[in-house]
Amino acid sequence: MTTAPIRSGQRSLARLTIPVLAALFSAASAAPAAAQGFGFGGQAVGGISIDAHGIVRNLDPEASQELHARRRELLARAGAPSGGAAPLRKVSLAGLCRSLAECSAQGRPLQPDVLFLGGLERVTHVFVDPDGHDIVLAGPADVPTIDPAGNVVAAASGRPLLQLEDLIVALRAIESARPTGIRCSIDPSPEGVVKLQRYLGSLKSIGANPEATLRAMENVLGPQKVTVGGVPSDSRMAGVLVAADYRLKRIGMGLEASGVAALPSYLSMVPAGATSGASLPRFWLEAEYDPIVRDADELAWQITGRRMKCLTESDVAAAGGLARGTAPTDKVAEAWCGALTANYDALCRKQPVFAELVNCVDLAVVAALISGRQLDDRAGLDLTPLRDATKLALPTYQSPDTLATVAVGFKRGNRWIVSASGGIQFQPWAFAANTSESGESTAARGVALAGRPADGWYWD
Repeated sequence: MTTAPIRSGQRSLARLTIPVLAALFSAASAAPAAAQGFGFGGQAVGGISIDAHGIVRNLDPEASQELHARRRELLARAGAPSGGAAPLRKVSLAGLCRSLAECSAQGRPLQPDVLFLGGLERVTHVFVDPDGHDIVLAGPADVPTIDPAGNVVAAASGRPLLQLEDLIVALRAIESARPTGIRCSIDPSPEGVVKLQRYLGSLKSIGANPEATLRAMENVLGPQKVTVGGVPSDSRMAGVLVAADYRLKRIGMGLEASGVAALPSYLSMVPAGATSGASLPRFWLEAEYDPIVRDADELAWQITGRRMKCLTESDVAAAGGLARGTAPTDKVAEAWCGALTANYDALCRKQPVFAELVNCVDLAVVAALISGRQLDDRAGLDLTPLRDATKLALPTYQSPDTLATVAVGFKRGNRWIVSASGGIQFQPWAFAANTSESGESTAARGVALAGRPADGWYWD
C-alpha cells in the first residue's frame, strides 16, 4: 500500500493590493515575507508544513505547539470580531467589498472579521436585496480561536471558520469548474503500476527483511501524480483538497489513526487468509446536498442537507497502467467507506481538514448560485472587488505535483494490498441547479434584512 508526503512549496507573491496580517499564518518554516499568506490561511493546511525544499509533511509536535502559541498571541493582538456565537449571522457582501476598499485606500491590514467573513462557520442562507443592492450570506457563526494544532476554529464548536480567500477563489473559478466540477486526485503513473505489478508477481514471500521489500516497492512504483481541477492548483482551496485526500489515504492505510473509535483503518478490517480482496482499492470523497430551497422570486435561498460520502472502486494493473474499477467489488473497502461516511462529522472534529473541505464545498455552491442565477445582477451589486485579480490579488502557492511513495504493507491470503490512488470530487453547478420552491424562506429573508444595522457589515 502506498501513501506519500505532498511535494509543494510557495512561490513569491506577484501582487497584493491589500496589506494583511500575513505573519499570523505563515508556515513555521522559512518563507518569503511577501508570500506568507492571505492573513490566517498560509501553508499550514491540514496539519501539514512545507520545508525549505518544498516538501510537505506532517507538522512535528514541537512545530505544532510553536504554531499554536504564535497564532494565539497574534490573534489576541489583532482583536477578535465583535459579537460572540450566533445561530444565524448575516454577512453583507456589499459591506465586505466596501471594507476591502477602505483597507486598501488607508493601507490598513485586514482584520479577523474580514478574513473570516464575520465569523461564519458555514452558509445556510443566501438573501438577495435589490433595494439595498446587496447579497447577504447567513449561517451559524462564532469568534475565532486557535486549537492545540494551530488551526483557526470556532470557539464553541471547534469547526474551522469560512475564509475570505476561499470565497474569492470560488467566485473567480466557478465558471471554469462548470464542465468537470472541482476535484483532486493522487494517482501512480501508468508505468509505475506496471512495474509494481511485475515486481509483486515475482515475490513468493515478503522475505527475511520486510523493510527492504517495502522500500523496493517504493522505488518500483515511483512518484505519484497530484492532479487538481476546477480551481487554480496554486490556490489555498487546492491545498485543502490535496491535504484532505492525503489524510484520507493515511487513515485508510493505517499510517495514522482517525481519532474516531468507529473508524479503524481499512487494512485492519481485511481478514487474514482473504483471497478475493482487490490489490488496489481506491477511495474518494464526494459531496451531496438536498435540493436547495428557494422562494418564487429567487431572492431567498436555503442550503440544507449537505453531507460527504466516501466511495470506492477496485483497480487492477493492465498493460498500460491501471484499469479503473474493473476488479471484483471489495466488500471490505465498501464497509470501510460506509464507516467513514457514517462518522464523517465525528472525523471533522478530530481532523479539521475534513471540515475545511466541507467549507470549500459550501463556498463553491454559493459561488455557483450567484453566478448561475446572476444574483449579483439582480441585486445590482458589483462584485468586481472580489472577482477581479487586478483589484485584489491573492497569494499563490507552489502547485502540488508529485508525491514520494511510502509503502507500508502486508500480505493477506494470496494478494498484496496496495493503495495507489484516491481523490476528492464534487460538482457545485449540479447542486445549484437542484432546487425546490417554498414560501418559508421568504419570511426568513424579511427578518434578516430588517435587522440590518446602520453601521457595520454583519449582524445577528
